[in-house]
Amino acid sequence: MFTNDVELSLQAATTLVNTLPDASHSGEDELTTIEQLSAWFEGEGFTGDRLGTPEELEALRALRLRLRALWAMETDRDAAALVNAMLAEGGALPRLVDHDGLGWHIHANSPDAPLADRVMVEIAMAWVDVLRQDERARMKRCAADDCEAVLVDFSRNRSKRFCDVGNCGNRMNVRAFRARNAASA
Repeated sequence: MFTNDVELSLQAATTLVNTLPDASHSGEDELTTIEQLSAWFEGEGFTGDRLGTPEELEALRALRLRLRALWAMETDRDAAALVNAMLAEGGALPRLVDHDGLGWHIHANSPDAPLADRVMVEIAMAWVDVLRQDERARMKRCAADDCEAVLVDFSRNRSKRFCDVGNCGNRMNVRAFRARNAASA
């Protein structure tokens, strides 16, 4: 399906988008502090410079809505237009790198580029593979009726329906079970 670096970038995109208030488990914006930015950066395995400034935090917060828009695009052509715009804006210049045991993979800008630009370009590069492999159907919104989170369906049979943010799968199964029991009673 996807290479390891592409999967990591797509997962980082979902984690970042799902910090938005309407997509987060808490219902709160989960990217408001430098500490939360640091935790996200470390948790997602991004490399390169990080300043930890309020400006860097705000740039990454602003990026979330553009990334979320990728999940909402009607057509591949629309998604490709946004991906191309993000690559151009981020000054993408792909190069092969080998670090952290990941083997050879592509980074599309320098390690000293602004964090939001690096994140935007790495995720846009991952979306290049999504579109080239005709796998946009794997980029989903959570099927729970009370959740706005996004997810990437890495399952072999494309059957994943619920996000990992708010225990949505279990919550919906319990709700369906209770509805079936109520109907049969």
